[in-house]
Amino acid sequence: MESPNNIIISDLNYTKRNTKTVLVILNFVVKQFVEFEIWEPKTEMENTNKSSSSSPSGSPLRNKSSSSSPSGSPLRTERFPLPAMRPSSPFSRSPSPLSPGSSPSGSPSPLCPLNNNPKSPTVDLGEDLELEEQEGGEGEREREPTNEGLELDTTRKRKTTSDVWDHFTRKKVDGKIKAQCHHCSKLYLGDSSQGTTHLRNHLARCPRLKFKDIRDMRQQVLIKQQNKVDGTMSLNAYQFDQGKVRNNLARMVILHEYPLSIVDHIGFREFVVSLQPLFKLVTRNTLKSDILKIYDNEREKALKMTDKNGSTMTITTDMWTSSNKKRGFMVITAHFIDHTWTLQSRVLRFVYVPSPHTKDVLADVLVDCFLEWNIDRKLSTITVDNCSTNDAMIRLLLNKLDSSSLMLGGSMLHMRCAAHILNLIVQDGLSLIGDGIERIRDSVIYWIGSPKRRQKFEENACQLRVQCTKELVLDCKTRWNSTYLMLSTALIYKDVFPHLAKRETSYSSFPYDHDWELAKDICGKLELFHSVTEFFSGRKYPTTNMYFTLVCELKIALNEWSLSSNEMIATMAESMLAKFNSYWANVSVVMAVVAIFDPRYKMKLLEFYYPNIYGDNSNLEIEKIKNLCYDLLDEYGDLDESLANNEGSSHIPASSASSPTAQMKFRLSGAMSCFDLFVNNSSKRHGSDRMEFDYFIDEGVLKRSEDFDILGWCKSNGLKYPTLQRIARDILVTPVTTVASGSAFSTSRRLLSPHRSRLHPKTIEAIMCAQNWLWSEINGSSTMSGDCDLQTILDDGEPNEEDGSCVTVVDD
Repeated sequence: MESPNNIIISDLNYTKRNTKTVLVILNFVVKQFVEFEIWEPKTEMENTNKSSSSSPSGSPLRNKSSSSSPSGSPLRTERFPLPAMRPSSPFSRSPSPLSPGSSPSGSPSPLCPLNNNPKSPTVDLGEDLELEEQEGGEGEREREPTNEGLELDTTRKRKTTSDVWDHFTRKKVDGKIKAQCHHCSKLYLGDSSQGTTHLRNHLARCPRLKFKDIRDMRQQVLIKQQNKVDGTMSLNAYQFDQGKVRNNLARMVILHEYPLSIVDHIGFREFVVSLQPLFKLVTRNTLKSDILKIYDNEREKALKMTDKNGSTMTITTDMWTSSNKKRGFMVITAHFIDHTWTLQSRVLRFVYVPSPHTKDVLADVLVDCFLEWNIDRKLSTITVDNCSTNDAMIRLLLNKLDSSSLMLGGSMLHMRCAAHILNLIVQDGLSLIGDGIERIRDSVIYWIGSPKRRQKFEENACQLRVQCTKELVLDCKTRWNSTYLMLSTALIYKDVFPHLAKRETSYSSFPYDHDWELAKDICGKLELFHSVTEFFSGRKYPTTNMYFTLVCELKIALNEWSLSSNEMIATMAESMLAKFNSYWANVSVVMAVVAIFDPRYKMKLLEFYYPNIYGDNSNLEIEKIKNLCYDLLDEYGDLDESLANNEGSSHIPASSASSPTAQMKFRLSGAMSCFDLFVNNSSKRHGSDRMEFDYFIDEGVLKRSEDFDILGWCKSNGLKYPTLQRIARDILVTPVTTVASGSAFSTSRRLLSPHRSRLHPKTIEAIMCAQNWLWSEINGSSTMSGDCDLQTILDDGEPNEEDGSCVTVVDD
C-alpha cells in the first residue's frame, strides 16, 4: 500500500492552483490522518484567542481576507485547531513530510504548518465544507457546527448574471421571495425557480421606465396654486395623487355633463396617457362610484348649511320630462339668505316621480323632502306653475304642514310662477291674430326649406345691403317668445321678400304691406313682455324687490293697448288684460310688500303706481298692503317674545357654581336676561314693532341707484330695525318664477340631456344635485371675480341658430 504521505504531497502540489480544491483536499487529509492514527485528536480547543502569525510563503489558507472563491467572492470560514499529532505510529516509518519543520526538500512547508506548538497558526477549515449556490434573496445561511464552539459559514450568494436584476431587487415579503422594481416599486415573484421572463415583460411596459415622470427628476417641478380662502398664489412642489385625479375626473363629468362613457373613448384615453401616464384610468362603474361619493359629501355640506340657517326658506318646484324615455322628474330647490346676507340656492331633490302625477303623489314627494331636510317648519312660500293640479297640491300641503310655523298662517304659501303667467297671457293674445302673421310665417318656411334657398336669400340680402347677420328662424306656436323672435328678424329683411318674389316664380306667399305693419305693432307690444320674461327667467335671479315695478309697467301697458285704434291690437290687449287681472292679486301682493322694505321705494312706489292702476280705489289698495305689513310685524314680534321667554327660562345651571366669582357672573347674567325680558314686555305694550315700521316709512327714501345693495343695507341696519331686518331676510329671497328649478335640468333651455336620460334615476339625481352644489360652491368662492357660467357639453352651438332659442320653455 502506497504511503499516505506520498499521496498527500502529490495531491497538494497539484491543487495549489485552486484554493477551493485545496480546502477540500485538506479536509480529506485530516480524515486520513485520523483514520491511520497518524495524529491523535485533541480533546479541547487550544489558544483559540491567539492571533496566528503568517507563514513564510504567505499562504492564502492562513489569511481569510485574502482567500477567495473562483468567482472572486471571499470564502467565509471559521478557524478551529487541527488535531494533535501522536508521538509515534506503526504506520509512520519515516518522518512525515508534514511533520514540524520538514518538507520534501528539507525546508519548512509553507502549506501545512501542523505541529504541536501552541503558537503555530491554525488552518481555516470546516468539518464538512460545502459551498451552497443560491439565487434567491434569502441571504447567506450559516451551518450549525458539529463540535462545541465550532461555527462554520461556507455559503455564499452567487452573483445573478441576468441583466434583469439591474432593475430589480430581491426581498422577503410575508415569507416569500419577491422581486421589487426599482422604478415603480411593484412586486413580482422573485424566486430563482420562477425565471425572469415575467420580469422582462414588466420592464417592457413599466410606465416609469418607459416615460420620464416628474417624480424621477432630481429637481422637483413647482406649480402655481391659488388659495381657496384668500385667493393668494403660491408655488408648491407637484406630487401625483391617483385619488385626487380620480376625484377631479368625477367633478369634471358632473360639472359639464359629460357622459360616463367618456372613460371608454379612445381619444380621451390617449389624451390622459400623454398627459400623465401614471394615472390609471378608471372604468365607468368606478367613475359612477366616485360620483356617488362626491354626491354624499356635498349633500352632507348642504344639509349642514340648511340646518344652521336661521331664516325661512322659499321653495320652487316643477315637473320636467326626460328627452327619450319620457320619464317625469320633480326638481325641488330651496332659496334662502345665509348668515352673511348672501343669496343662496340649493337643489334638494331631483326625484323620479312615476305616472300619474296626481296631487297626492306630488304632495307626498314634497312632504318627504321637507322632512328629510328638516325644513318643514322653516317654509315661507312655494312657487309652482299655474295649473289646477298644483293648486290642489298646495291645499293638501296646508293640511299636512303645521300652519303655526307658516307665514301669516300659510296665506302667503302659494306663489304662482310669473313667467308661466306671462306665457299664458301672451299666448291668448296671439291666438286672436294668428291669421294676420300667417303669410310671414309661410315666407320664412319657404326660404329656410333648403340650403339652396337659404343661399339665394342671403345673396339677395347682400345685394340690397341689409346689414344683418341673423338668420331667419321659424317659431313654435306654443312658445310666444319664438314668435316674437321670428317677427323681429323677418322685419329686418322686410325689403328682401318682395325682391325675391320678382325672381322666384314658385314663391307666391310673400307678405303685404298691412302684414308688415301689423307685425311691427305686435313686436313693439311683445318687446316689453319679452324683456320682463328674460328678467324673470334669468338664472342669476335678483331679490324680489326688483319685480314689482316691472309688473306694474305691464299692467299699465295693457290698459293703454286696449285703447288702441288698431282693432286687432285692441282685441289682443283686452284678452291679455283679462288673463292678467286673474293673476294680478296673487302676484302683486307679495311683490308690493317686498318693495316697501326697499329703502329706495317704501310706500312711495305704491303711491306712484296704484293711482294709474286702480284709479280712485288706489288709497284703499294701499291701505290693504300697509295692514298686511302690520300683520307681519305683529307675527314676528310675538315670535321674538316667545324666543325671549325661552331664553329667560333656559338660564338655569346644571349645578351651582363653586367659586364666588362664578356665582356673581351667573347672577349678573340672569339679572340681565330678566332685564331684556322686562324691556321686551314693556315695549310690547306700546306697539314698538309698528312704531319701528312707521319710523322706517316716515324717515324718507334713499336716493335711487341701480347698483344699490339691499342685502348689505339690511345687514348693516339690523340694530336700528331688528324686526324689519328679520322680515326682510325671509321675504326678499322669494322667487316669482320656477326658472331656478328649470335650470337644474338645463341651462340651455332644453330637457334632460339624452345621455343623462339613459341613466338610472338614482344616478341622475346624484349627478344633477351634485352639479348644482358644486357650481354654487364655485360661484360662492371668494377667489372668483364673478359668477361663472355653467358650461356643459351641449353648449357648443353657434349663436343665432335656427332653433329659435327661447327664454322660457313651459308646456300647457
